[in-house]
This record gives sequence, structure tokens and C-alpha cells, in this order.
Amino acid sequence: MEWLIVTLASLLAGFVDAIVGGGGLILLPALFATFPAAAPATLMGTNKSAAIWGTGIATVQYSRRVTMRWRAMLPATAAGFAGALAGAWVVTLISADFLRKLLPLVLVALLAYTLARKDLGRTHAPRLGGRAETLAACAIGLGIGFYDGFFGPGTGSFFVFLFVRVLGYDFLHASASAKLLNLATNVSALLLFTAKGHVWWHFALPLAVANVVGSVLGAHLALKHGAGFVRGIFIAVVGALILKTGYDAFLR
Repeated sequence: MEWLIVTLASLLAGFVDAIVGGGGLILLPALFATFPAAAPATLMGTNKSAAIWGTGIATVQYSRRVTMRWRAMLPATAAGFAGALAGAWVVTLISADFLRKLLPLVLVALLAYTLARKDLGRTHAPRLGGRAETLAACAIGLGIGFYDGFFGPGTGSFFVFLFVRVLGYDFLHASASAKLLNLATNVSALLLFTAKGHVWWHFALPLAVANVVGSVLGAHLALKHGAGFVRGIFIAVVGALILKTGYDAFLR
């Protein structure tokens, strides 16, 4: 039964994550609920060992159908990798607990802004080019990468929102670019968890297969239905993140 529960959770996580990020909102709580006595770091490492495959497949799917701005995104990917390593290192020195109460408030502001700007992310009109776009993308990669290594919840949604708001991408192109950077931050975190021995490899394979299946389905729907569909899922995922992080911060 334990295998079935976490495998189904991984399938759903891959589906949601491929569209707009936020898969950790589903799989990680399922792992914690199913294995309450396990070390948190082990469950987080096992989550990454599954998510990395779904994110990788989604990245390939998007890159085949969406025009990626590789000149900006490849350096940003490297910055995201470095940021995640730095964040993971810093969290070994200081606690991330102060972010628990701040995060739901930030997410509420992000959701309110998205709802108020009904045209936000519906049209793909990059507002930066050349070095300016590369520097902005690298700053986003470094900052959100650091956050992912240090704390983590909502990383994909933050990437999507900033690519839409700062770079002028529509939600579909933003989600495609977010997958590439999120892949780098996941690789970075997985390397660290593996080095520390915090991965259940006997769970990794079935969770990875389920995550990939969900990811293929999610990316297919996103590419089929476009930016408006992705925006709707983004709003739903951020709303769910607000409820989850708000409960963890103030009611738990």
C-alpha cells in the first residue's frame, strides 16, 4: 500500500509540475505522511530522485515545441545550479524557519498581482534582448536557485512568475524556461542529498517512472492548450501553495 500511495502521488506530481511547477506540493507531503518516522532529508532526497526525471522529460518536450531563448537560458541554468548549491550549503549553517511565515504572504501578493493583471502572461513579447536578457535571467536563476536549495516550496511558480513579469514571456514560454532551470536546481540538490546518503534508491525507480508518465501528460496538455491554460493551472497551484504554506506557518 505504501508503494501504491507514493507512486500515485508521484504520477500526479509529475503532471502538475510539467505544466507550471509545484509538484513538490504533492509528492513531498505524501512521502512525509506515508513515512512519518523517516529522516526529513531522506524524504526530500527521494523526492528529488523522482522529480528530476519528470522535469527532464518535460524540458525536452517543451524544447521541441516552444522556441527557447537559449542564449539567455543556458547561462541562467548555470546560475540556478550554483545558487541551489549555495542555498543548500547556507541551510546547513542557519535555519530557514523564518521563511515559513514569510512565504505565504509573498505568495498571496504574487497571486493578487496575477489576478489583477488579467492580461499578464497571455502574450509572448520578450521585453529584453541580448546581454540585458541574459543578466536578468541569470539574476532570476541565481536568486530562485538559492531559494530552492535553502527552502524550496514554490520554486517552479516563482520561476514562471518572474519570467512572465520581468522578461515578458507568456505563461507557456515561461513554464518551458522554468523547467530548464528547475532541472538544474534539482540536479544540484540531488547531488548534495546523494553525497550525504539521503536517497532511498529502492523507491527512486518506480517513483521516477510514475513521475515521467505524469510529466508527459502534463506537458502535452500545456502545449495543446497554450498560455491561457497554463495561467489557470498557475493560479490554482499558487492558491494551493498559499493554503499549504499558510497552514504550516500559522496553524500547525
